[in-house]
Amino acid sequence: MTNVVIIGGGPGGYEAALVAAQLGGAVTLIERRGLGGAAVLTDVVPSKTLIATAEVMTTMRGAHELGLRVGDLADLTDAFHVDLAAVNQRVLALAATQSTDIEGRLRSEGVRLIDGVGRLYGTEHVVATTDEGEERLPADIILVATGTTPRELPAARPDGERILNWTQLYNLRALPERLIVVGSGVTGAEFASAYNALGADVVLVSSRHQVLPGEDDEAARVVQQAFERSGMTIVSRSRAEAAEVVGDEVVVHLADGRTITGSHCLMAVGSVPNTAEIGLTEAGVQLDDRGYVTVDKVSRTTARGVYAAGDCTGVFALASVAAMQGRIAMWHSLGDAVGPLDLRTVCANVFTAPEIATVGVTQVEVDAGLSNALGVMLPLHTNPRAKMRGIHDGFVKVFCLPTTGIIVGGVVVAPIASELIESLSMAVRAKLTVDQLAQSFTVYPSLSGSIAEAGRRLHTHSAERRAGY
Repeated sequence: MTNVVIIGGGPGGYEAALVAAQLGGAVTLIERRGLGGAAVLTDVVPSKTLIATAEVMTTMRGAHELGLRVGDLADLTDAFHVDLAAVNQRVLALAATQSTDIEGRLRSEGVRLIDGVGRLYGTEHVVATTDEGEERLPADIILVATGTTPRELPAARPDGERILNWTQLYNLRALPERLIVVGSGVTGAEFASAYNALGADVVLVSSRHQVLPGEDDEAARVVQQAFERSGMTIVSRSRAEAAEVVGDEVVVHLADGRTITGSHCLMAVGSVPNTAEIGLTEAGVQLDDRGYVTVDKVSRTTARGVYAAGDCTGVFALASVAAMQGRIAMWHSLGDAVGPLDLRTVCANVFTAPEIATVGVTQVEVDAGLSNALGVMLPLHTNPRAKMRGIHDGFVKVFCLPTTGIIVGGVVVAPIASELIESLSMAVRAKLTVDQLAQSFTVYPSLSGSIAEAGRRLHTHSAERRAGY
């Protein structure tokens, strides 16, 4: 029987363990913090649970436009009080339940679980360190899925009370009076959006000209405008250098000498991989200059028999990608049929209000000449269902190849973009054409109708290109 040892119990690790057990391996998984890893316990599950609560407040805030009132209140949210202690209690309870469910599934599949930390001892053994001592485990296949840790600025160390990283937010018992969010990437923007919707005074510090610099520029512009319209303060082109607690306040120092004062500060300035001091380089596993594990399209590292998956690889910081990397690693190492990881088919979502969902070719690639795709964008405010729901912000953008009409990418900005992107994700994966998209039935009225309409618009553009116009 093939001995498979997995270090890390996040999506990359536990999904790999399930596949390896299914294929007949003797599987041992080592995890100290709890099954599900950061994705379940401190990142994806808790943050999206918090955001789901904030979405209710966002919906209520727009209720007056639909003619809904509570007594004489113009804003429905005035009738509610956010009990953040109760919200966070629910958030953490759901995360714990999810972790317990994962543990139960792994045990039922025969996976041995070790509560501890793992370190490579060459490429044929892993040393598990637990409270009881050390155990050397023989390993024919090793998977490293150790994730990342929030990056810290030397002059802005989180204290867990006033200066926080995103794993510590769930300890708050009351809504911050003024929350300063440092970092306007996905994590910073999502938490800024959520706390703004819950009623906190939010200041978002961005080093770039607008929020979400890694996303579609037009999509990020829509989100920034929605943020500003909702009352959020955005300090653009400003870099935070330090944060200090002064009495009951936090003072954030910017590089240009200005300061911002708030009750709490969230530091969302990226992550660092958990790859140090676990025997990787000694075993011949190559790390890049940032410490991420170098892997190929089937999750192999540079050391024979050693694979890696998830955020520690720096490939794509998504739980779905981590899980797929882990599955691919086991399919490949245990001799099952497998195809290489195709990042062109990965769909991603930013859970702001509105959401941004993307798949495939990007506008940046088209503008830079890296793709000759054609694109069309339809604003949502013309969609009948959007009008009925009082949705003003958002759009659907679809890209296709000019000659064949094959759909190669898309962007959706909408309150439920994470659900709407599915059809475009399937189209990219299956190499469907805009004609096939255009001729598919959609419910009338529906937001998804705009996706089919984009296909009909692209049919005309691609036909003109084929004709040489």
